[in-house]
Amino acid sequence: MSGDVVPELFSWSFASNPYPAYGQLRESSPVYWTRLPSGVEAWLVTRYADARAALADQRLSKNPVHHAEDAEGRGKTGIPGERSANVMTHLLNIDPPDHTRLRRLVSKAFTPKRVAAFEPRVQELTDRLLDGFADRGSADLIHEFAFPLPIYAICDLLGVPQEDQDDLRDWAGMMIRHGSGPRGGVARAVKRIRAYLAELIHRKRGALGDDLISGLIRASDHGEHLSEDEVVAMCFVLLFAGFETTINLVGNGALALLRNPEQRAVFQSALEAGDTELLDSAVEELIRFDGPVEIATWRYAREAVEIGGERIAPGDPVLVVLAAADRDPARFGEPDLLDLGRQDNQHLGYGHGIHYCLGAPLARLEGRVGLGALFTRLPDLRPAVEPEELRWRGGLIMRGVRTLPVEFTPRIAES
Repeated sequence: MSGDVVPELFSWSFASNPYPAYGQLRESSPVYWTRLPSGVEAWLVTRYADARAALADQRLSKNPVHHAEDAEGRGKTGIPGERSANVMTHLLNIDPPDHTRLRRLVSKAFTPKRVAAFEPRVQELTDRLLDGFADRGSADLIHEFAFPLPIYAICDLLGVPQEDQDDLRDWAGMMIRHGSGPRGGVARAVKRIRAYLAELIHRKRGALGDDLISGLIRASDHGEHLSEDEVVAMCFVLLFAGFETTINLVGNGALALLRNPEQRAVFQSALEAGDTELLDSAVEELIRFDGPVEIATWRYAREAVEIGGERIAPGDPVLVVLAAADRDPARFGEPDLLDLGRQDNQHLGYGHGIHYCLGAPLARLEGRVGLGALFTRLPDLRPAVEPEELRWRGGLIMRGVRTLPVEFTPRIAES
């Protein structure tokens, strides 16, 4: 490791713009051993080539049993609250062959066709949320738009009854609000969600429908089905990953467009022209530029592994910094520049390899529809606060702004 001065990491000022610090790490210490705010020590991998290789390296396990830390240390990794709520049997925490079996079964229910058919509902939810504040001239884009859109969407997709969706929204909000505070608050919310999902799954077994939970219950492979705990854990992780990544995609994406007026004009011109190719590339570039997932979920070395010239000891945690890899000038020309027409944009925003995000197509759909409607319906959208007044949520994995106050010319709700 180089003797260069290492930048300050994980402070509040770092959270507002981590990219210069990550750039320093890429240059001086691309695979860097550090102590995290939780007290757990881990390797940070920041170069694109190393990151891509690490994401696909099966010597790096997703199962926390391989963590060399004691039980207390292991409890500080993973999704907050999942351990105490007994929802750890999901795709983010297991390796082949269990991962292969579980992903194959889940993929039978969570198909691209199902996601594509969901677009009209996403558009309907988007329009309803915009109608709620379009005539007011001001809004908080996070709390009034980016947060409720994916919550209601994933609830609909899972098959959560309308009368229960506000409860799920409240519990999900507890997870977001406590993201930088005591993990106990998050654990209570996770336990409530787990108990609700278990009861809902039990009810659906007696009356299967066309929803995703029913699809998970039906899914089988040579007669083998998901267990009760596996269905609950998968519904939980789909809910958790399905709402938080999209909140950040819509929120970070809107902020990036507001801060880059030339690219915003390109985006709005594409909307007016119905240029779907540009709109698709725009979403990919927004994910690369300031994506919803800053650091990939935890990995642990099963055996000694070399990454970027550093020896990773068995049991060491490895954190792949997607935000750093996706700004690597060795892979992307002018990486700190937002370019909605960027070609050859093989970013790592939703991972790589066998753990590539299963819900990425849904997140892309919600991002495209949500941002498209937002900048179509409110074409003169503008920030209502100075950049330094924005606050970013704490936490290690996700990257998202807490609030995003905006102003615009009031619009009459469309019928």
